[in-house]
Amino acid sequence: MRNIEKIFVHCTGSQCGTSVQSILGVFKAMGWKNLGYHYLVDAEGTVHRLLGLDKVANGVRGHNATSVHVAYIGGLTASGKAADTRTAAQRDALRRLLADLRRRYPHAAIMGHRDISPDLDGNGKIESNEYIKACPCFNAREEYADI
Repeated sequence: MRNIEKIFVHCTGSQCGTSVQSILGVFKAMGWKNLGYHYLVDAEGTVHRLLGLDKVANGVRGHNATSVHVAYIGGLTASGKAADTRTAAQRDALRRLLADLRRRYPHAAIMGHRDISPDLDGNGKIESNEYIKACPCFNAREEYADI
């Protein structure tokens, strides 16, 4: 089994109603050997296992070998702006899934994709203007600090 150090939370960068098949189609079109996420949570809160935890997902360049990647479908408003578009069902399902992953990997940090962005101004904080990506469009470290 892989040594898991991080559990990354992602959004798919799509509208909330996007289908799982559509997300899978994007990965196929990119030609990736493995998908970007181990788990995908749809708008109804159904958790779809896309990749075994023994496999390396293509979620965050440079961190994949020691990470698990969880995503919710959404992250874009109808007008295409980045936003936390999680449904109540997605919020509940993500919390349950992350709690289960924390039990499996008690020392792994739960964080958002945006949390690996560089602190460009050197003030000790990664601010929104420094994000490589806004993903997952909310502060996963704070939201899941109690898990």
